[in-house]
Amino acid sequence: MTTATTPRMTRSLPAEHRGTLMTLAREASVPQGTRLFDEGGRADRFWIVRTGTVALDVRVPGRRPAVIETLGFGDLVGCSWLFPPHVWHMGAEAVTPVRAWEFDAGAVRDLCRSDPRLGEAVGRWVGLVLAHRLHAARTRLLDLYAPYGSGIPG
Repeated sequence: MTTATTPRMTRSLPAEHRGTLMTLAREASVPQGTRLFDEGGRADRFWIVRTGTVALDVRVPGRRPAVIETLGFGDLVGCSWLFPPHVWHMGAEAVTPVRAWEFDAGAVRDLCRSDPRLGEAVGRWVGLVLAHRLHAARTRLLDLYAPYGSGIPG
């Protein structure tokens, strides 16, 4: 369900800030079927997908988790790391093997505090991602549970 309107770091952050942020990146490989995080867990890191796909999901009582969005190349996986209390609001699972850039959330927050321009740019980028995810979640949940769906043609 990834779309061209997904706010990606490469389009959302100026090159200077991308370069600074990437100094904290480490390569990570995630096997297919691995849970990256679950709702309620400590949000201590985040990822930018290089290859593969990750499903974002939410718990639904009495049902399997509902997939809200499928993320791929260039997408940010995890937003809760930026906002106290730093607890995941969704879950995420590798649908395929995933290669990603992984970031330590505490180190990124420290960097953002030390460079307010970077902090503002990262906050704006993550805010855009959150707005996109909220819309995707609303649309997906309406499709799953509302009597007439979202009204958006599939």
